[in-house]
Amino acid sequence: MKMILLVGFLLVTMFAINSCYYDKEDLLYGVSNAPCTDTTTTASYSQKVVPVFQQFCYSCHNSSFPSGGISMGTYATDKAIGQNGKLYGSVSHAQGYSPMPKGMSKMTSCQIADIKKWIDNGMPNN
Repeated sequence: MKMILLVGFLLVTMFAINSCYYDKEDLLYGVSNAPCTDTTTTASYSQKVVPVFQQFCYSCHNSSFPSGGISMGTYATDKAIGQNGKLYGSVSHAQGYSPMPKGMSKMTSCQIADIKKWIDNGMPNN
């Protein structure tokens, strides 16, 4: 009888522990690694990059409150950050850079790819 109770207890415990497993990374961490559907070779600053910056960056990095001494919010300031390498290093969470956005979920791989496309294409004001 003790053996049956012990086996039953172990089965219930294993079931309870297994049911707590939560493998939905995008819900846990807010990161989507789904393939990007945009196959264009350039990213529009006004249509792709600015909306991402508005969502993740401009609230902390603006001329009134340049968090970390980094001001964003205009094409000139955004381009300057892109040119010095800090922008991509931070949003991609590269080693040696402060991961951004601070205190929020990492940007999706598609959002990071759009920023990278914009930088790689010379940061056009398009």
